[in-house]
Amino acid sequence: MKIDPKDFRVREGVEVDLDKWPTEMAKFYKSKEHYHKMLEDHVARLSKQQQLLYASSRHAILLIFQAMDAAGKDSAIKHVMSGVNPQGCQVFSFKHPSATELQHDFLWRTTRDLPERGRIGIFNRSYYEEVLVVRVHPDILRSEGLADLPHDLNAVWHSRYRSMRHLERHLHDNGTRIVKFFLHLSKEEQRRRFLERIDDPAKNWKFSQADIEERAFWPQYMKAYEKCLSATSTGGAPWYVVPADDKPNARLIVSEIIVDTLEKLKMSYPVSSEERQRELLAIREQLAN
Repeated sequence: MKIDPKDFRVREGVEVDLDKWPTEMAKFYKSKEHYHKMLEDHVARLSKQQQLLYASSRHAILLIFQAMDAAGKDSAIKHVMSGVNPQGCQVFSFKHPSATELQHDFLWRTTRDLPERGRIGIFNRSYYEEVLVVRVHPDILRSEGLADLPHDLNAVWHSRYRSMRHLERHLHDNGTRIVKFFLHLSKEEQRRRFLERIDDPAKNWKFSQADIEERAFWPQYMKAYEKCLSATSTGGAPWYVVPADDKPNARLIVSEIIVDTLEKLKMSYPVSSEERQRELLAIREQLAN
């Protein structure tokens, strides 16, 4: 069964109901060995495209990962990007903003880390936290020092959606291709993974009391994600809802979408000018002799 990125893409202007998007689907792999072979093939294609991206230096790629805790963001990034040259890839994780970051607009801290042309930038969480965790916990807004905070906070979220769309349109117009992943995990699978983290001493460090506290807000988070995905999935910066209950399947879907995005750029290595070719031939003759 072939992976078609369009099956996971949120179409622009469509209202998202996450109850209608699966958290698990039929496996694209037949066995563990087949999974590793498929992922190896995807990684090889990705590595080739990354070399073209770096050599041509005409585009940048920004990959954004958002999800509930334990959905597999870290492992997806680790496995999918395993064959990428580290010099051409940058990964940034965004936690609670610092005091300095709170003195700036909500997009400031992430725009400092945007990838330059020729590189792949990865945001493990992103500016979208400002309409997700902040929407679920609106008290956070008070710490952001906003002037004239409206009584109806819906105005804040709509304003931020607009700012995000405008930023992404600006980046697209200047060569950055943005791909946004929501790893769609079921509440039951999160429970299972939390238990695994508690029972396995090697995974205890991954679990905290805050994870359980946030789990209590599951319905609010799902609603916040639905609003966010509906408002900010565009032709130039689409959201993909990836079923995440099966980690290997999710990695295959993510890697295929990334490779498909790169291959559609139809990149090629720079062609040397006649003057450059003569220079190279002269240098080659010197080396040969």
